[in-house]
Amino acid sequence: MPLKRYNYSYVKTRLEKEYNQKVSLPTIIDRAKKHGFYLKKKYKKSIHDREVITNYTGELVQHDSSYHLFSPLARIKWYLITSIDDFSRFLLYAMFLLKETTWAHIVALQTVFLKHGLPYSYYVDSHRIFRFVQGRDSIWRKHYLLTDDVDTQWKQVMDDCGVKVIPALSPQAKGKVERPYGWLQDRLIRTCVRENVTDIKHAQRVLMREVHRYNYEQVHSTTQEVPYYRFQRALKEKKSLFREFAIKPPYESVKDIFCLRMQRTIDAYRKISLNTLQFKVNNATPRETVNLRIYPMSNGISEVRFWCNNKLIDVQRAKNNDLGIVHF
Repeated sequence: MPLKRYNYSYVKTRLEKEYNQKVSLPTIIDRAKKHGFYLKKKYKKSIHDREVITNYTGELVQHDSSYHLFSPLARIKWYLITSIDDFSRFLLYAMFLLKETTWAHIVALQTVFLKHGLPYSYYVDSHRIFRFVQGRDSIWRKHYLLTDDVDTQWKQVMDDCGVKVIPALSPQAKGKVERPYGWLQDRLIRTCVRENVTDIKHAQRVLMREVHRYNYEQVHSTTQEVPYYRFQRALKEKKSLFREFAIKPPYESVKDIFCLRMQRTIDAYRKISLNTLQFKVNNATPRETVNLRIYPMSNGISEVRFWCNNKLIDVQRAKNNDLGIVHF
């Protein structure tokens, strides 16, 4: 593995966790220099200001994904999806995935919203999962639609939850979520090599250990506080913009909110077509428009909930492959 730098903090952590030896960081660096384990830092010409710009937890959640070879022994790259609270720097979500999909990002929203509540806003890049951009995404859409004229599946979930979406105009603008990727990649790669990680489930366990250490033990370099304690202090002092999650009428379940959406027109035989399937819709009226709310489950089957005129008229199940949503 080619190294651009040595991670002395990683060595310090391993000494404490695995060998129960507490050694100061300057001592480790001094020993490293004496034995030739030192690479001179390359300083950037431009300086990035890293001050905290939010005043409340839940005011801004930065959300992103990273595609990287986190475990060299696995020989394939994985996607890492994370969400981080801007004020406290508390990592709200972290998950490895073999493939990045719209549904994966919706699951991330569901996990954060049900556990912590609804934040005021989300900060994301201009990936097509989050945002429709005219020109780039109009190849298969109507060409007269302008940027943001179309709400993506992910954006529709955010609208139902009443959470504001703020698009970042450049990678540099997402510094607070990009920096965790930097140290996560560095520490995860080193640990995965040491533990001979070859599969994503093992890597997820390594990731959870590292996230726990970061959230509950590490003093953040910018805030000078451990993220968890800063997060909890903000909640205790009522400095939070998180709102309790509640299902808005007429919807009845989280499956109606955190889902994939489609619309179809009911034919004269009270049927609709979806990919290769035909559904006989109970309690349906011909020629009416039905709103499908599709909730994929872990067993490869989706629950299809049929809504018409703000009423749930039917619930059916179908295989994800037959529905054609495996790539969503």
